[in-house]
Amino acid sequence: MVGIIVQLAISWLIIWIYEKGNLSFLGFYPTKKRNLDFILFFLITAFCCSSGFFLRMYFGKEVWKWNESLTTMIALNAIWWNIKSVLFEELIFRGVLFYILIKKLGVSKAIIISSVAFGIYHWFSQEVFGQPVQMAIIFLLTGIMGALYAYGYTKSFSLFIPCALHLGWNLTQGFIFSQGPIGKGMFVLANEQPVVNVSYLVYFTILLTPILSTWIINFLILKKRKQTVLLT
Repeated sequence: MVGIIVQLAISWLIIWIYEKGNLSFLGFYPTKKRNLDFILFFLITAFCCSSGFFLRMYFGKEVWKWNESLTTMIALNAIWWNIKSVLFEELIFRGVLFYILIKKLGVSKAIIISSVAFGIYHWFSQEVFGQPVQMAIIFLLTGIMGALYAYGYTKSFSLFIPCALHLGWNLTQGFIFSQGPIGKGMFVLANEQPVVNVSYLVYFTILLTPILSTWIINFLILKKRKQTVLLT
């Protein structure tokens, strides 16, 4: 939490130096519209992320069960960890520097730069640097997601939408289905992951359906939204 406070302080200093502004560009103030946006995009992204696990259950014969060792305190700590992680990354990649890039270079170039940086960042956060194949996959997948988060910000000029998208994905994958760095969450595999033979079509369907559905569905909804005006 200290790190986030430091980020906010640095963001305020940068925006004050840049245009004598304040942190209103982050769009943190909750309104009815922003709250509804958060719920909508969080639920859509959580469902899309879950689709990959549903496909694994169907084609991969995986069996998931409730984690009987889960306690209220463990759950709250896991949720809070994910919230902090999302806020930390959003303030870096969709925060003050992104806002300045939009004003200096325009929306399209700012989104490209932000998503490229987001993809490169995950080489190190997921410890795949030096492994070319893994680097390419991680860069592509996280770059796509980073572009979606950035687009969500540019449509609303608020972090509510990118945070909802980001948290919907991370919380579902990392906590609900225990596939993150914090260990066991709500559901765990009932036994060792079974070995099954599937076609390449099924394999790539399982791999790509969650992220592509997340990107396409949310993008189409965002595209139809009325553009929020960026105040200068």
